[in-house]
Amino acid sequence: MAIAHEFEYFKPESLKEALNLAAKYGDKGRPLAGGTDLVVKIHDEIEFPDAVIDLKGIEELKKLELKDGKLFIGPLVTFTDLIDSPVVREKFPLLVEASETVASGAVRNSATLVGNICSAVPSLDSGTPLLVYQAEVLVKSSDGERTIPIGEWFTGPKKNALKPGEIVVGVTVPEIKGKQGGCYVKLGRYRGEDLAQVGVGILALEGNDYRIAFCAVGPIAARAEKIEELLAGKDLTEEVIDAAKNLVPEEISPIADIRATGEYRMHMAQVMLARGLKEALARMKGEGTEYGTSVI
Repeated sequence: MAIAHEFEYFKPESLKEALNLAAKYGDKGRPLAGGTDLVVKIHDEIEFPDAVIDLKGIEELKKLELKDGKLFIGPLVTFTDLIDSPVVREKFPLLVEASETVASGAVRNSATLVGNICSAVPSLDSGTPLLVYQAEVLVKSSDGERTIPIGEWFTGPKKNALKPGEIVVGVTVPEIKGKQGGCYVKLGRYRGEDLAQVGVGILALEGNDYRIAFCAVGPIAARAEKIEELLAGKDLTEEVIDAAKNLVPEEISPIADIRATGEYRMHMAQVMLARGLKEALARMKGEGTEYGTSVI
């Protein structure tokens, strides 16, 4: 892949060195993790950085561990790392299910979860599980650090809350106490490597508590708070599910493009919500299909 644009390339060996470079180049510097997004953008002349800061030589950014009730995902952790982790598979199965739908196996071997949320495309598969698991994004700069709730991270199509000079150093996901059942329902034009036309992530918890998030049907991936409020504390009857489906138009704003019409996306979002709710509840009870089994 030929790249005509000239830029400085750095491969720092410490986070401190990387942060100093990020401070120096500001919004003209780009951190590089998996590179599946950034390299393509530079090649296609969408991005024109003055400097690329390759993070792959910084060992601490590869960390993936569950400690003190929180899963820490470093910026160099790939989707394959998440899928292959016994801890993530046991404690955060919805995250694994969504990760398995990202692009192809070859891409998942390089693409990172942090890179995915930094790209902030409306159809990102990691967005819905992180939203319903109530993740937080940890960022640092040479001036300090801050924590951003995932619900405040996505600020627009392909836009996030990261400021010039900052680098994402990890994502934390709190462990669920008690039983859980999740379901990520993804609609694509065909099985295999494709972006979501509609995506919905559902987490069912004890006490008839449901967390729901949509992607690909609005400018950002976001929680469906009105539907969650409707479902709170209720048994999942057909009448309740129908009421939830009727609220979908108030939660999403799908567009028409070359992959689907807005009307089709709206209809399928309602169908997917209903099926996903039933499957998430069944999995919480130990009666559902295995994670990774499609419900559409």
